[in-house]
Amino acid sequence: MNPDLSRLQPYPFERLAELNAGATVPEGMAPIALSIGEPKHTTPGFITEEVITHLHGLSNYPTTRGIPELRSTIAAWLTRRFTLPGDSLDPERQVLPVNGTREALFAFAQCVVDRTTDPVVLMPNPFYQIYEGAALLAGAEPVFMNTTTATGYLPDLDSIPAAVWSRCQIVYICTPANPTGAVMDITSLQKLIQLADRHDFIIASDECYSEIYLDENAAPPGLLQAAATMGRDDFSRCMVFHSLSKRSNAPGLRSGFVAGDASLIEAFLRYRTYHGCAMPPATQAASIRAWEDEVHVAANRKLYREKFSAVLEILAPILDVPQPPAGFYLWPVTPIDDCEFAHGLLEQQNVRVLPGSYLSRSSNGINPGNGHVRIALVPPLEDCIEAAQRIKSYLVSL
Repeated sequence: MNPDLSRLQPYPFERLAELNAGATVPEGMAPIALSIGEPKHTTPGFITEEVITHLHGLSNYPTTRGIPELRSTIAAWLTRRFTLPGDSLDPERQVLPVNGTREALFAFAQCVVDRTTDPVVLMPNPFYQIYEGAALLAGAEPVFMNTTTATGYLPDLDSIPAAVWSRCQIVYICTPANPTGAVMDITSLQKLIQLADRHDFIIASDECYSEIYLDENAAPPGLLQAAATMGRDDFSRCMVFHSLSKRSNAPGLRSGFVAGDASLIEAFLRYRTYHGCAMPPATQAASIRAWEDEVHVAANRKLYREKFSAVLEILAPILDVPQPPAGFYLWPVTPIDDCEFAHGLLEQQNVRVLPGSYLSRSSNGINPGNGHVRIALVPPLEDCIEAAQRIKSYLVSL
């Protein structure tokens, strides 16, 4: 048995199930789940139809690299979305389809970490737990960069000691962030690229929430965009991870991609060829259609804007809950312990949220998730409004 398996911590939803085991919920009050970030908007019909139309492709083995049309479509989308120089992104060498960002973010560390050198993998705190698990199973030490109100919910790069940078092999970033919605600007991303050059590490930028933002005139920047603005169109040491799960409400499609440094893509392709995780042909066909269309993505953002507006109108007067610039989460400060808050809300109002402390680790004397809960505004608008009213009632009762 791999001894590193024992280093893995329980997943947040395992802890939530344990917290709420035996909870008694009000009779006649329908449950509302705001705990899991699973999109609930309808998957566009043209994506579903494209899958059905191409099911005849099941008679062929797909290649790990994916079909050229998909890679070209992805490269074109990245170029448009992040205003990259024309032809700066080679679909043959710098783009690789993956089965959703989750498996790619995990597998990437297994591919590139050299466990013989006492490696460190940096990640924001709170964080998506896959980063920690990937680091541990790759034989690296996770080091957490606390993101708090004092840092604007962004990693404080200046606080990292030189001794940590010298051991660092990967820095995971998530922008827009899960759970805070904070966005790293171009300057911060370029600062991280300069640090990667100085200390010879790789940046793995999880950008799966990049297409959900509140201001149509302020799309979040990306790592490749920051590199290109510096004149680095080889995207050295930079890897971005994107997905159709949130952008296109297609989490069951399991479709995403990685793009960036050609030498890293080459190594990751070799790893994945042995790993055996090629994207099915029908998924590739549907993905092409999804990456080509922006109408459904703008409509998706509109739905989230409506939910943020309605929910914050109810909660903002009685709860410390900032409006995030992106993503679909709220990250309010709780008036009592976050676990107590989450459990009490379930028992009194049958609304399920996730304690913030389950999404973070104690680092430098604090757990930055303590005293927060994550609220995922993924149900329909009416359910989100009903949930906000119930949360308000619960707060009044405290």
